[in-house]
Amino acid sequence: MSALSRVLRALGGQDVLDRLARLPGSDLTTVLLALMQRRASGLSGPDVLRQYRSDRFVAPSSVPFDVLRSAEDRLLRALPPSFSVLGLAPVAPLGTCSAVAEQDQNNVLSTIRGTEVAADPTNALALEAAVRRQAGPDDVRLAAVQRVVRAQLFEGAGRFAHFTLFGAVSAGRDRGSLAFERQHFAEHMAFLRSACGDVEVRVTVLDPRFEVVRGSLPADPSRQTGYYKGLCYKVYLRGEEIGDGGFVDWTQRLTGNRKERLLISGVGVDRLATV
Repeated sequence: MSALSRVLRALGGQDVLDRLARLPGSDLTTVLLALMQRRASGLSGPDVLRQYRSDRFVAPSSVPFDVLRSAEDRLLRALPPSFSVLGLAPVAPLGTCSAVAEQDQNNVLSTIRGTEVAADPTNALALEAAVRRQAGPDDVRLAAVQRVVRAQLFEGAGRFAHFTLFGAVSAGRDRGSLAFERQHFAEHMAFLRSACGDVEVRVTVLDPRFEVVRGSLPADPSRQTGYYKGLCYKVYLRGEEIGDGGFVDWTQRLTGNRKERLLISGVGVDRLATV
């Protein structure tokens, strides 16, 4: 018996979950707020300290703050002036990862107020890019540095439940002949080299037409592509992976316009700071 089946059986059956899922958002929030308030009222100071000592989501970063800050400044200083830097909220609308980026909702921390804790700045930047694209015809370039949380378990050194990511997105309309793609891919590559130094970029071409976008960069046909379309890439510094990116259909999904184009790039600031 699964853990969920065991809990639902103790509460009276599968219909408990179904009834909760059918509640209007405000009513579900009311129930969850009351539940959390009741659970919190039963906690003591030692209980909170005990969780702090054992919960991987709340422990401070093992990378010194000044080292992280130096890496953040390095990335931001290298950004072209055409990019707008945003101070993103620590939460995003519920479903930002699962509905737009097609990620498992269990990989993010959902909140009781119909939001989810930020898991990747490029998701939130895509939302803002979609809003700005609907307000005008010009290409939109946005960037942000954000501390994010991932719920899935990772293995290996440098894998934390929370870490800092730098994200950059370029959004616009299809101009034909992969003109948007070629221009903005070149911009992102130039930025990554300026910000991170002598990096190696390995490109996975998902659509043969995008070979012209890849140019002379080395191919990486073995990569798991996930949500990327057309072309994606990974960025390595001194043999360590520090970032990745590629073209996605997120602004198409958000606006319902198949002519929209979006390129995203992300750099793990903790990784960059320690390589």
